[in-house]
Amino acid sequence: MTIKPTLVVALGGNALLKRGEPLEADIQRKNIEVAAKTVALLTQQWRVVLVHGNGPQVGLLALQNSAYEKVTPYPLDILGAESQGMIGYMLQQALKNQLPQREVSVLLTQVEVDAKDPAFSNPTKYIGPVYDVAQAGALQKEKGWDFKPDGSSFRRVVPSPQPKRIVESDAISALIARDHLVICNGGGGVPVIEKADGYHGIEAVIDKDLSAALLAKQIHADALLILTDADAVYLDWGKPTQRPLAQVTPQLLSEMQFDAGSMGPKVAACANFVSQCHGIAGIGSLEDGPAILDGEKGTLIRMENTVSHA
Repeated sequence: MTIKPTLVVALGGNALLKRGEPLEADIQRKNIEVAAKTVALLTQQWRVVLVHGNGPQVGLLALQNSAYEKVTPYPLDILGAESQGMIGYMLQQALKNQLPQREVSVLLTQVEVDAKDPAFSNPTKYIGPVYDVAQAGALQKEKGWDFKPDGSSFRRVVPSPQPKRIVESDAISALIARDHLVICNGGGGVPVIEKADGYHGIEAVIDKDLSAALLAKQIHADALLILTDADAVYLDWGKPTQRPLAQVTPQLLSEMQFDAGSMGPKVAACANFVSQCHGIAGIGSLEDGPAILDGEKGTLIRMENTVSHA
């Protein structure tokens, strides 16, 4: 039997809950069913490892968690683990329904970060719902949360340190070898730091795209695919001159500027993976999944000097 190549798919938290949608379980289920159809198609050609975001969901858990005042609010690492279980369960069920013959496994995943990472003094990762300026100001005063503009609204921001090591990568590799469709590194992984007595959780949310790229390197994957709410990587985004990149090299991407809050980490994650592992990487919209890796839609990043504008 021919062994299929391994693909790490990073599914944005906003693909599961689109911007502005109510944070309702039924809405997430409907979006996850759409995502499961795309992932099921990808399994025809690839051994798939699925990483998902958790920005809207972990922010909702933090809000629900802080409403009950008789218990000290749980820290973000525990809420991150809760979100892995919640989203992982919904993805697992939807994928098993699409692929009844496949084993689908969800693995609670810890990811090591550096306690001295400068991200801890400069929170940038958006979590939770959007607020107007008055609501954001009131929550900042009441809970001590940090907020930054997100479009015309405001969202809570938390530290997003660089992922250093996926703690459970051996277990992930073992499941892939058994031909399981593996869901792991949810929300970028539960952030932990290593001390003399072992691992300890820390208040942060890791960028799931950077974490997916690190995972792809650690398990020696052949490809990385980031599915998001943009249909491609654009040059001059938001300007009259904006244009999509169809196929591009990491070298060319390193000479371009992208928004640090959204497309920047995705581009950096893909370029880094392709440069170091010589695989391919794609960025595009959820419904275009297989076509992105075939170079027909979205943006495909690879080492060859075949660069074009769509």
